[in-house]
Amino acid sequence: MATANPSAPDRGGPSHIRDNIVLYGALAANVGIAIAKFAAAAIGGSSAMATEGVHSLVDSGNQVLLLYGQKRARRAPDAGHPFGYGRELYFWAFVVAILIFAGGAGISIYEGLAHIREPHPIEDPTLSYVVLGIAFLMEGTSWVLAVREFNAGRDGQGWWQTVRRSKDPPGFIVLFEDSAALVGLVVAALGIWASGYFGDPRLDGAASVLIGLVLAGVAVLLARESKGLLIGEAADPRLIEQLRAVMDGNACITAVNHVRTVHTGPDAVFVAISADFADDLPMGEAETLIEELETRMKALSPKITSIYIRPEKREQAFVG
Repeated sequence: MATANPSAPDRGGPSHIRDNIVLYGALAANVGIAIAKFAAAAIGGSSAMATEGVHSLVDSGNQVLLLYGQKRARRAPDAGHPFGYGRELYFWAFVVAILIFAGGAGISIYEGLAHIREPHPIEDPTLSYVVLGIAFLMEGTSWVLAVREFNAGRDGQGWWQTVRRSKDPPGFIVLFEDSAALVGLVVAALGIWASGYFGDPRLDGAASVLIGLVLAGVAVLLARESKGLLIGEAADPRLIEQLRAVMDGNACITAVNHVRTVHTGPDAVFVAISADFADDLPMGEAETLIEELETRMKALSPKITSIYIRPEKREQAFVG
């Protein structure tokens, strides 16, 4: 027997902006910062500044892709996709990770190596310092918003544990992007300063390579997390235990063979349960019991959208 809830309707307007304030804040900051960085790079000739411009431009595109992915993921289920389109957000999150690696890290490392092979001094670092300072304030503001949003969903867990258990990629992607951006700004400033202080413009190129390596590390981490979500991850272990407890607490159920869950979207969990019911339980009573169990399970979490409970003999069930 199964129950299902339709996906949430596509929302727009002010409500949509409030729900995605972190993404919109990061997008606004990155667009403005990218323009300023490219202008400073053109005037001052800093490789690290040009690299930072590419970094902000890639981040801007990433936020657009995540917003697009959220819009696509909210589409209602249909005959071709009966469980909805929630996982499409995970696809776009994986694309974002690839873009950070290729567009951000790849170009940054290439630009840095090119500057090391053919170094040229920075004509006027003043403008670069001003732009980096403003960029640090804007990125810092976006980072604070991302941290607040991230902390709101931690529920007492550590940062890394929260990332591993999170099913909503935009939250941790923006946090990692902003963190990498702040590190990149510091590295760029140090590279510009060092190239002038030591009279070696190759240090500016080395800073670009270092920024690229930071971005590559972030991209690999995000790709790993997004891949897991795209393949299909189980619900929170605490929710699984609660679901099992609902089944175990009923005298008409002699054994719970398995409780399997998978996220079909950030806020959608599919539940499949195999249980051995008492042999003397009439069919009509079994149907009523299953309906009662499903009602109790749906009350555990609003994320549960579909529940399938299958009566199955313990010795015939595959327990894995």
